[in-house]
Amino acid sequence: MDIVEEKQGVIHTFKIKGRLDSNTSQEFEKRVFDVITNGTKSLIIDFRDLDYISSAGLRVILKATKALKREDGKIMLCAMQDYVKEVFEIAGFDSFLPIVSTLDDARRAL
Repeated sequence: MDIVEEKQGVIHTFKIKGRLDSNTSQEFEKRVFDVITNGTKSLIIDFRDLDYISSAGLRVILKATKALKREDGKIMLCAMQDYVKEVFEIAGFDSFLPIVSTLDDARRAL
């Protein structure tokens, strides 16, 4: 898994490429919580190049969502492939997580 981080104003974006699973979720969790701990309250996760997400990856997203909510922050998810979006729908995450089509849409929503 490759992770590219971008900061644009107050918005921190993570672009994930590859697989977010039990082998890679710890690294992703550490990087996400580093930026939250350092004061980021607007987070975008770009899934355009994500090939696969497991329950371990979903757990990291859930933990980040809860941490941001405690800090009055926001998270946006964007650019999911249909099969990745289906995982979020099956897990019921789409009912409480904002998922938009593009990175630009995510930036506008924050």
